[in-house]
Amino acid sequence: MARDIFKSDRFFRKLLQLGSDFAHEDLERLCLRGPEKKLRFARYLQPALSAVCLGLHRHLIERGVAPDYVLGHSLGEITSLGASGTVSCEDAVIISAKRGELMDAAALKCNGAMMAVLFVPVETVEKLIEEINVDGKMVLANDNAPNQVVLSGEIDILEAFAARIAQDKLGRCRRLLVAGPWHSNCMTEARVAFEEWAKQYIFRDAHTPVILNGTGREEADGAEIKHRITWQLTRPVYWRECMERCKQLDVDTLIEI
Repeated sequence: MARDIFKSDRFFRKLLQLGSDFAHEDLERLCLRGPEKKLRFARYLQPALSAVCLGLHRHLIERGVAPDYVLGHSLGEITSLGASGTVSCEDAVIISAKRGELMDAAALKCNGAMMAVLFVPVETVEKLIEEINVDGKMVLANDNAPNQVVLSGEIDILEAFAARIAQDKLGRCRRLLVAGPWHSNCMTEARVAFEEWAKQYIFRDAHTPVILNGTGREEADGAEIKHRITWQLTRPVYWRECMERCKQLDVDTLIEI
């Protein structure tokens, strides 16, 4: 990941070093050599990925490619804080690292995972969640596209859901290679701690509006963005709504970093 800019880009190296210092891990070595299994842990993956994305974003800006809106899926929303000027790029990497640290700690306290559900309408998924769920142990974590959503929660409930999908021949389910049940009730402790820790940061009003995961609407007010970002750890990512909002705003070009 980002091998071509590791050696030549001072700004990028500064961001990566910040992440490495916070995570107590050589993120350059981990990105280039792995092991991949270790890189999946949020405390390493999130600062590394944020540094890479913001480093590449700077290259685009220097070449005159400036966005009208920014948005990102889950962790990508933290990266968008740096891209929108809500916080500095350096602070965005540190925020990513702390977010990942807290998420990993919360994941250790539950037997959870995430599972993609393919080719099943979201309305059908929501109905089955109501039928199968026990004590809120499984939730809709991502509404990504008309034919793809992601569930998050305890493994036994996810397996029961997958068995029901297979039995009724409704679609396909696939476990995701992630370290925990993100965007679920298992992250409540992490959300509370993240909200408290983030009080030290001032979120400025964005110079480029951020289309938020939790609302599918653009936002520039720094205080509102901060509130939504911290609460997002236990809330679904409404990515399909974000994409629909882009269309409503007459966005005709998407650049993915």
